[in-house]
Amino acid sequence: MTAYFVAIRDSISNPQEMKTYGEKSGPSLAGHSVTPLAVYGRFRVMDGSPIEGAVILAFPTFEEAEAWYDSPAYQDAVQHRFRGAKYQTFIVQGTR
Repeated sequence: MTAYFVAIRDSISNPQEMKTYGEKSGPSLAGHSVTPLAVYGRFRVMDGSPIEGAVILAFPTFEEAEAWYDSPAYQDAVQHRFRGAKYQTFIVQGTR
């Protein structure tokens, strides 16, 4: 069943760390079956706090989404996101 990795960016605090994250996060997807569905496109916040942007990545299964997130390549990248911005992220299983 398809699973979705969702990242909601609340605010950037260190643009240089985010630059490094951007350079490392894309290549971390290599070898993983992933389909980007939304990557910082146009959005409208309907309820809740303002955000700066969002990403939605589709994976064939929940386990494959976890395998990418937990991979050494992404873990090397994500440390820069932790230092560079405030995000909310989660993986959610789809209905199909």
